[in-house]
Amino acid sequence: MKLFHRFTDLFLCTSLFTACCATGLCMATERFINNTLPALISPLHLAIFGGTLMVYNAPRLFFRKITTPQPYRSWFRLFFIAGTLLILLSVFWLPLRIIWFGVGLALLTFSYSLPFLPFKNKKRLREYGWLKILVLAGVWTIATALLPMMYWNKSFTNYPFELLNRFVFIFALCIVFDIRDIRTDMRNNIDTLPLKLGLRNSYLTINIALLFFAALNAVQYFRHPAPERLIAAWTTAIITWLVVVYLRKKPSEIGYMGLADGMMLLYAAIILIF
Repeated sequence: MKLFHRFTDLFLCTSLFTACCATGLCMATERFINNTLPALISPLHLAIFGGTLMVYNAPRLFFRKITTPQPYRSWFRLFFIAGTLLILLSVFWLPLRIIWFGVGLALLTFSYSLPFLPFKNKKRLREYGWLKILVLAGVWTIATALLPMMYWNKSFTNYPFELLNRFVFIFALCIVFDIRDIRTDMRNNIDTLPLKLGLRNSYLTINIALLFFAALNAVQYFRHPAPERLIAAWTTAIITWLVVVYLRKKPSEIGYMGLADGMMLLYAAIILIF
């Protein structure tokens, strides 16, 4: 049992699970726009998986104090290098415009931990409550919905609701993680959405976002009838609501990383299995 818990901690803390979630969402979009099951390995998937490993492990190595046990630092380094190598491998087959988009997304993600933004006070993105949550939701939407469309030469104007429902879903999950960090943000005077709205209104906002996510998928169904996506969206919205209720009563780091992030993989898995 101890070995299982250690493996779970490692899988979650090194962002391997997050990389699987990002790749799964990317494949779900490809399944939708091409109406066929995508190959597991492709240049785009290597870039998404590797990019997630790189940008999520880099801050733990270089940009902030490591609070996790020292043995994990070597794992952070290993998966940072692995992610970088996957990116370098993928660029030989990726269109140039996707590479440039990827560079921009990486810089936005790094600005969460480094003062990259062109503001006079040189704050990090995580210190801007509303801007942080909008940028993070936007980055995930571009990486997992827009880039697949660009990769397969599909116009995003044909799938506006795919972009909208992805953004709203990720936005809801970002609020969940802001609630997790509310005490730390309060100590550091970071004015996040839960601190602005209060916990009660923040949970209400999550519920509204999940309802909006379900509604957007219903509208998309009438434009592009795909029952598996409608089932996936409504099932995921309900289970995400149950997860939020559970985490509100029994919060834990593993719970947030495994269950809240896991809703992305659940959504993708239902679509791909169908």
